[in-house]
Parts: sequence; C-alpha cells; structure tokens
Amino acid sequence: MEGLSERAYAERSGLSRGAVQKARKNGRLVLFADGSIDAVASDARRGAMTDPDQQMRSRGGVNAGGDGGGISSGNISGTGGVSGPGDSTSYLKARTALTVYQAQERQLSIQRKKGVLVDRARAETLVFRLARQERDVWVTWPTRVAALMAAQLSAEMEKVSGVPVAIETAILQRVLETNVREQLTALADLRVSLE
Repeated sequence: MEGLSERAYAERSGLSRGAVQKARKNGRLVLFADGSIDAVASDARRGAMTDPDQQMRSRGGVNAGGDGGGISSGNISGTGGVSGPGDSTSYLKARTALTVYQAQERQLSIQRKKGVLVDRARAETLVFRLARQERDVWVTWPTRVAALMAAQLSAEMEKVSGVPVAIETAILQRVLETNVREQLTALADLRVSLE
C-alpha cells in the first residue's frame, strides 16, 4: 500500500471519515493505483476545489460557530504573510473586506433615508440657486426703493432745515445700484466648500 486509508487520511486532515468518503466520491482526492490516498496531492486538490470558508467552518476555524470572533473589520490585513492560490487567508480577507464594504454601504443608505446625508451635486445646485435668487433680489432692490428713499430723505431734510429739498430719484437709484453692485462683486468671491 503506497498511500493512506480513508481512516488515516481523515485523521491526518482533521476531517470526518464521511467527509473523506464524500471527497473521494466527488473526485477531490488523488488516488494511487491500489486505491490508497495520495495525501499531499489530495490536500492540494481539495484546497483548489473546496470553498476555503466552508473548509474553515468544517474544521471549527474562523467564525465557525457564528460567535462573531475571528477576523474583525479593523484587521483585514491579517498576518501580513504571502498568501497563495490554495491559501484560505486571501479568500477570508477578501470576504471580510466585502462584508465591511456592504455594512458601510447599508449605513450610508440608512443615513440618506434619515436625511443626515444629502447628495453633494444636489446640495451644490441648491446653494447656487439660492445665491442667484439673492443676487437677483439685490440687483432689483435699488429700482424698487429709490423713489421711496428719495421722498423720505427730502422730508427729513426739509424737517431739519425748514427749506424744501428735492432729491432726484434717478440720481439716488444710480448711487444705490453702484454700491449694491460693488457689494455683490465682493460677495461673488466667496466659495462654498462642502467637504
């Protein structure tokens, strides 16, 4: 007999005899001509053909009992060793990273639904629209108030001096427009940062 029996291979690999029989039936074991199991080649073939996560759970490894132990989201890098194609740590790292990403995505979705987060492009559009509306109100303001202000100033100056004074509405409107435009130009340099 060149290789191992099912019982010996089960003991060596940490699997149950039933699992070894199932692996043999499914072609995941390498057999010698006499039907015995080539342990090294069988380990390699099983490693290539078996889901590493399932393999770890069947051996009682990381998260076998679902107790939350094992790899945490803060330790995705693992041991820092080099992992090869048959190494389950690379699969576990990728699976953990995916799980962390999905959890973060769900958390952002919940925050959006609660109104804690808003779409950046929409927020910038709304801020720009609000600024444009404010600017338009201020640009038209001198035209709306120039006549009223001229009348009020004339009345106040007449009350103080006792002499009738007439302030021309067009002149007051031009002065107001000039000053408002200077103020709006100064405000145009302000930048909104949503970062």
